Amino acid sequence: DGEVKQNIASAIERGLKIGLECLRGDDTRLMHPEAVRCLLLYIKFFDVCRDDGIVFDMRGECISLFCDVILSVPFEGHKALHGWALNLYPREIFAKMLVQPLLRALNECLKFSVDENQVSHFQPSRQAVPVIVAVISWLHTIAEESNLASPTDFYSDGVSQISVGALFDDLQRMKRASPRERSKNFHICAYPFLLSPGCKRNLLQMESQIEMYKAMLGDIKFSESQRQITVDPYFHLEIEREHLLKQTLEKIKQTDAKEIRKRLRVSFKGEEGIDAGGVTKEFFQLLSEELFEVNSGLWSTKYGNDVNWFNSDNTWNDNNYELIGLLFGLALYNSVLLDVRFPLAVYRKILGLPLGLEDIIDDDLRKGLQQLLEYEGDDVEQVFCLNFEVTWMELGEEKRLELKPDGANIPVTNENREEYVLRYVRWVLVDSIQPQWDSFEKGVMKVMESSSLDLFLPEELELLVVGSPDLDFEALEVNTKYEGGYDKNSPVIKNFWKFVREAPKDTQVQLLKFATASCKAPIGGLGKMDFMIQRAGPDSAQLPTSHTCFNTLILPDYGDNYEKLADLLGRAIIECEGFGLE
Repeated sequence: DGEVKQNIASAIERGLKIGLECLRGDDTRLMHPEAVRCLLLYIKFFDVCRDDGIVFDMRGECISLFCDVILSVPFEGHKALHGWALNLYPREIFAKMLVQPLLRALNECLKFSVDENQVSHFQPSRQAVPVIVAVISWLHTIAEESNLASPTDFYSDGVSQISVGALFDDLQRMKRASPRERSKNFHICAYPFLLSPGCKRNLLQMESQIEMYKAMLGDIKFSESQRQITVDPYFHLEIEREHLLKQTLEKIKQTDAKEIRKRLRVSFKGEEGIDAGGVTKEFFQLLSEELFEVNSGLWSTKYGNDVNWFNSDNTWNDNNYELIGLLFGLALYNSVLLDVRFPLAVYRKILGLPLGLEDIIDDDLRKGLQQLLEYEGDDVEQVFCLNFEVTWMELGEEKRLELKPDGANIPVTNENREEYVLRYVRWVLVDSIQPQWDSFEKGVMKVMESSSLDLFLPEELELLVVGSPDLDFEALEVNTKYEGGYDKNSPVIKNFWKFVREAPKDTQVQLLKFATASCKAPIGGLGKMDFMIQRAGPDSAQLPTSHTCFNTLILPDYGDNYEKLADLLGRAIIECEGFGLE
């Protein structure tokens, strides 16, 4: 029963304190491998005692003591501890046995309550947070080096519960601090692996909103004649659908960088829609279709229609690459999804991360280079017949480039094959597209130069830019809200979700685009997206409509007539495009 469990937990707490006190400060003992092995076993105790209603380590003394011991282990003992973590805890159990118990302890320490006066009250154990995070950081380094866990294994629910305002303040203090100040003070944002992608997105959005506000304040005008101050908070973009790409690029060319950093407001000429976000979403969706068309000459056609990679043969269009980068940054800055098919290598380059063989897009080339590295014979030169030179076709003409001085006369051997692969990978991913990349990156950074993109992993940044193709409509149904007299049991609502469940994938995607102006799910999936179905009057022959800026479907009450709903909703999502009447 509860009393027995509490007695056991209390006994474990006392035992942990005694054992850890004996180890603390005993550097001689903690130098030996067998002596430090027990420290990893201690971690599980902080998990088993956390049943509901059980009081355990309320003040965080045990967890602080444990982390202090881990962090003060001498060098030889630390090497042994590292070895035990690698050898005793393979990927199947590494996160479960070592990471998750410490994350639960961290989450407990970060809990807080708010009283009737809106005053926050924190746990007494909150003082243990910095040392717990330091130990989790050590485990994160081991996991990254040896692929023992996935990024999701380190996301902290407790950190995600911290208000975005408090996290943003922490982030700004960290960015303003000198290296010396950072070493003295604890900043939770210095450990971005603890932050979920949604948490990072919220921080980036707040950063962008503040930058938009600064851009607006920098454009305040005073009229002497009217004795009046005017300010326009928006960067206005008015274009014609028929000339979408051409007019957009022309407008961007003519606009000052400070103006671009205001909040974007798009309007299509001849349409009545007021942009509260939905027109902007549709604008970028349509722009993506033209901007990232593989056959435009800007992108390589080597990898098919599903990959956008810079065309190294295109040496006459640097300005367009800069404009593409600027539009890419503008979408990111305004929190709008793009339909772009960049490989992960592009996001790694944006974040300034090193590239490797795994980033090569061409499967055959990657496998061939891998085979070269893994070949076990001592006759690499005779079998592979390679030298330090690459050849390719450019406008029908064969081109050659030496990967190092006199490379054409240097054969690839057992001894230098790693150097060959490194130089080849660098040429493919960096050197061959350097002018195009420099222009693209310049455009991106015109908008995003002061942002905290370095919080993100490449995979997280990709998710932020393009969204997720995994569409869980069951999660969306659970999360949907209703207005105007509808609820989840209304006959038309039941028929709507029946239509969604039975529709083919293409129709589901079109429906999502119709209601939200996007074909993808945001970070967190459809279950995290605000979605509403609003009643549009009684039964009629009127087609459903939408407010894409608010992710709202406007649905007439067709009652229990499923065939009518399926017909009119199907027609609406296929036929309707644009905002207002044309």
